[in-house]
Amino acid sequence: MIELFSIFTKGGVCLWSYQESDHCFTDTINNELIKSTLMEDKGNNGQKKVGNYTMKFQLDNEYNVVFLVIYQTIVNLNYAEKLLNLVVDSFRGEFADSLKDETALYTPPSIIYNSFDDTFQDVLSKAAKSARATEAVVKKPKSFQESAKSQKTIDSLIVSRPGQQKKEPATKSAPKKVETETGGASSDSDYTSTSPPESPEQEVLRRREELFKKKSGNAKKKTEATGDTPTSPKPKGKQARVWALSGKPSDLKSLDRSDPKENDGNAAAEEVNRLAESMRDQIGSLRGDLRSLQESDDEDENDNDENEQQVVKSSGGWFSMIKGLVGEKKLTAEDLTPLVEKMRDNLIMKNVAAEPAEKICQSVVSKLEGKVVNNFSRVAQEVKTAVRESLVQLLTPKHRVDILRDVIEAKRDGRPYVIVFCGVNGVGKSTNLAKITFWLTENNHRVLIAAGDTFRAGAVEQLRTHTRCLNDLHKNSVYLYEQGYGKDAAGLAAAAIKIAAERDFDVVLVDTAGRMQDNEPLMRELAKLIRVNEPDLVLFVGEALVGNEAVDQLVKFNEALANHASPGQKPRLIDGIVLTKFDTIDDKVGAAVSMTYITGQPIVFVGCGQTYSDLRNLNVGAVVHSLLN
Repeated sequence: MIELFSIFTKGGVCLWSYQESDHCFTDTINNELIKSTLMEDKGNNGQKKVGNYTMKFQLDNEYNVVFLVIYQTIVNLNYAEKLLNLVVDSFRGEFADSLKDETALYTPPSIIYNSFDDTFQDVLSKAAKSARATEAVVKKPKSFQESAKSQKTIDSLIVSRPGQQKKEPATKSAPKKVETETGGASSDSDYTSTSPPESPEQEVLRRREELFKKKSGNAKKKTEATGDTPTSPKPKGKQARVWALSGKPSDLKSLDRSDPKENDGNAAAEEVNRLAESMRDQIGSLRGDLRSLQESDDEDENDNDENEQQVVKSSGGWFSMIKGLVGEKKLTAEDLTPLVEKMRDNLIMKNVAAEPAEKICQSVVSKLEGKVVNNFSRVAQEVKTAVRESLVQLLTPKHRVDILRDVIEAKRDGRPYVIVFCGVNGVGKSTNLAKITFWLTENNHRVLIAAGDTFRAGAVEQLRTHTRCLNDLHKNSVYLYEQGYGKDAAGLAAAAIKIAAERDFDVVLVDTAGRMQDNEPLMRELAKLIRVNEPDLVLFVGEALVGNEAVDQLVKFNEALANHASPGQKPRLIDGIVLTKFDTIDDKVGAAVSMTYITGQPIVFVGCGQTYSDLRNLNVGAVVHSLLN
């Protein structure tokens, strides 16, 4: 049973609709399709489920029209796909002139398209009749003579065959032949077969005598072959090998360059002061909003035709796959298949995970299918524009995270602004926490760091060193709250937030232990920390080097936070992403696409170096340029 069949333009104008049920069908499901699939453009596979309803749709890019059918999921509407195809062909054939005429949009659709009601009824009955005919065709079973069971039965009825009677005696006489052939080879077998049974003592004496003869015979053969007398015994055990460059114990004293004075606290403090002194030129470099990443490398959106053709003519690029699509013709999915496969490989080579790469390619095909092009350069321009639009739309955040503004608002409310950092092991959580702390102190905010990584050896000392360096750059602006190792991270963070509120700190940055996404106990602890302290921002720290692993990490982190949320409350998921080690990947920037696709959340910070000032905002244009280069 069809709940709704609607034909509307991509601009939102409903041209024609049909409703079979009597109840009032709201536009909520229509809007959900437009919002989540058509506007966000996360790959259109032609089907989407919302609640108890299933939606199937088809895009007509030539006329910018969407054909949509909605039915209840419980109803197995097996002819929905066929109905869509028939309606598309009938509607295009009947109203092609009206669809081409842009002025027809100013005329009420009911005047132009009401005549399609009768056509739709004919198409609907034809599709339903075809589906019933398909269901009526029952697959003919095999006859008994054709089945394997029949062959087994026939074989079992045959008692003997001509060839078997000759083979069976041969197989039975084979063991006797082997016995006669091997009978003379073993002295033991002769002895046991011809001699009477001997006592156990006699058997032991006989075997000792044979062993002694065997050993004496081998010794004689060795002396005859070598000519040496076996009088010089060899030392037992294996002598240790001395490698050429391994050194000797006597060399340790000459190689020891350490100074006993370096182990005291004064030397460590002097080293921290020296590092802070070398970074004083960075003071004032991060005031205000962060700079965008690679601003000078942005691609100009308005490239002229000459540059466009130059990109197209490059033989190594994936645009060379469409050189055969020339002439006035309409693009089809078959024409675009070689291009899509090459484009998917190119995205995966740039570290985009397989799932986002597939969805981006589907989105490009849905945008280009049905468009009419006249020459090769036009095809290349359309393809490049479609890819760029999909990537820009995916990377552009749905909402902006403005931390400086939010810190000021929290300060007006008389409370600190709390940020929690989480992620897997070794991605740079503590290092980038120190960079963000430096950025906040550059903007005159007092920061309290909570050493929530109570598991990794040296984690507290690392934050202590960062605190010393940051305080040397901005006096008394950063404090560290620590309780040592082995403590409960959730309780430590709660105590740090309480102290920050009492002592007028503006921001609390909570460091957490690195944990793999499959470690269920540690994921439960992280969910508890977020649930108990209710931070203002939860940032996932991930490497720019990661590929398909980014999908698994983010999905399982969000699943853990959702599964361990308080009953009856909305789960708190990841709010943003910190992308680290961006300076090590060259043009393989696909991790940004994968992480944004999975979470739908923005990339708030990008770490691009080893100093405190190496912190940037994500530049969408630069990332897209690297992916399309």
